[in-house]
Amino acid sequence: MIIEALATGCLALGLVFLLEGLAWVLAPSFVERLLAFMATLAEADRRRVGALALVAGLALLWLAHALGA
Repeated sequence: MIIEALATGCLALGLVFLLEGLAWVLAPSFVERLLAFMATLAEADRRRVGALALVAGLALLWLAHALGA
């Protein structure tokens, strides 16, 4: 049971690193512009963006679980 949870955690973290790395490899200037734009936002707006990303991630996790993953 613990090994399965560890494997799932490694898979999830690996996917995050893969997508992050892919963005930096394929479009580094876009990522830099996006980060610069995010730096200009007020803290409350950055928190809203973070909350939206959190909700989207939870929805994807729920969908994956509902589909049997």
